[in-house]
Amino acid sequence: MTPPAAPPTRTRRYDPRRRDRIIDACIEVIAAHGVDGTSHRRVATAAGVPLGSMTYHFSGRDQLLREAFARFADTVADRMTARMEQVPPGDHEAGIRAVVDSILLDVFPDPRELVLTHELYTLAAHDPAYRTLTNAWMRRSRAALERCFDPTTARILDALIEGITIHRALDNQPHDDADVELAVRRIVQP
Repeated sequence: MTPPAAPPTRTRRYDPRRRDRIIDACIEVIAAHGVDGTSHRRVATAAGVPLGSMTYHFSGRDQLLREAFARFADTVADRMTARMEQVPPGDHEAGIRAVVDSILLDVFPDPRELVLTHELYTLAAHDPAYRTLTNAWMRRSRAALERCFDPTTARILDALIEGITIHRALDNQPHDDADVELAVRRIVQP
């Protein structure tokens, strides 16, 4: 009689990008379903990973959400920084143009980012842990603006950028891009 065959051993597949894919998938799930509709199961499906990967890589849903929103905020802040770094030192007019272009081209380039931003703001309104993410994002935005403007003007411009882009994204009325430049110029007038 031959001995029974040993059960097949499971080999763990090496997947160095799995954690990153999960975070990226979480961002997309939030954009599509909101925070309330974001579950480990839904994110695992979107990332194409086993459900067990979720608890292996993240202590819970909150950690996953915080890391996803941190990545999203960094991506948006990186765009602002890159745009402002293109402005030659002391070129006030180029600084104005960079802020206008940022509003018109970079902030909420699509409905997905509008949803992600508002979902993050909603969490931050209720949970100080998320407020640290929004505060870090605002600090980075202001630092980028301070390459061209004094700190007070940078803070006011940062508020304008947030407010005007939200109004433009949610208003039913058509928008005149010239209004954006007018608003920026009124703030930065010496």
